[in-house]
Amino acid sequence: MTHRAIPSGISITMPEWNEEALILSVRPHGESSAVVTLLTPRQGRHAGLVRGGNSSRLRGTLQPGNRVQAAWRARLPEQLGQMTLELAQAVPAQFLDDRLRLAGLASSCALLDGALPEREAQPGLYAATQALFDMMAIEDEEHRWLEGYVRWELGLLQAAGFRLDLDSCAVTGEMDRLAHVSPKSGRAVAEGAAGDFSARMLALPRFLGGVACNRHDFEAGLALTGHFLERRVFAAHHVDLPPQRRRLSDMVAGLYGGLAV
Repeated sequence: MTHRAIPSGISITMPEWNEEALILSVRPHGESSAVVTLLTPRQGRHAGLVRGGNSSRLRGTLQPGNRVQAAWRARLPEQLGQMTLELAQAVPAQFLDDRLRLAGLASSCALLDGALPEREAQPGLYAATQALFDMMAIEDEEHRWLEGYVRWELGLLQAAGFRLDLDSCAVTGEMDRLAHVSPKSGRAVAEGAAGDFSARMLALPRFLGGVACNRHDFEAGLALTGHFLERRVFAAHHVDLPPQRRRLSDMVAGLYGGLAV
């Protein structure tokens, strides 16, 4: 093997960045370290090795959903690199007494971790996720943050390359009396325009413009976005919808199943 000497006067700049981030996932690496995956505005979904990540000292910091200040550095851009993290906000700690909000937090982190490409800037989605977490922290016994969560999943679908068209009917072109969504195209369909295929349609929640939803809006909304996340995003990677997302859907169905408002 031939080694080339670096000419004097030439400096090598190691790739590095320092940015605010949200922790998406943590997995052990070796005896004491952890590989942590983050979402940042400019770096997108980005992983790195945290030395001592399995220690009790860092256990409280390395929780999915936490907001941190992250610094990453590597010898080469394509390497995993090393991270140092400083806790900025302990987001999950706000929801310790609310299983549904914890499930929503876990679901959003798992979806981001599984749906996004690596190292592509996501400033809009990062801001939307921050706004979702802030909304979830507002005291509300009616769980109206679930509407915001469904809208956030629509944004995630768009970031992953699939946009639902819920503005007009795919059959008639009309913008009124929308009631269904085609499970194939993701386009809205007006009430009465689906014909013999109406039983196969997905329900359009009222908060997204639906007029005849036969399920509770929250349950219908999660069924709608979950269908396309599973079929258009995760199936493309030959993986299932994350169990955290299925758990959230099951919990909402348990609370609102059979109710139409």
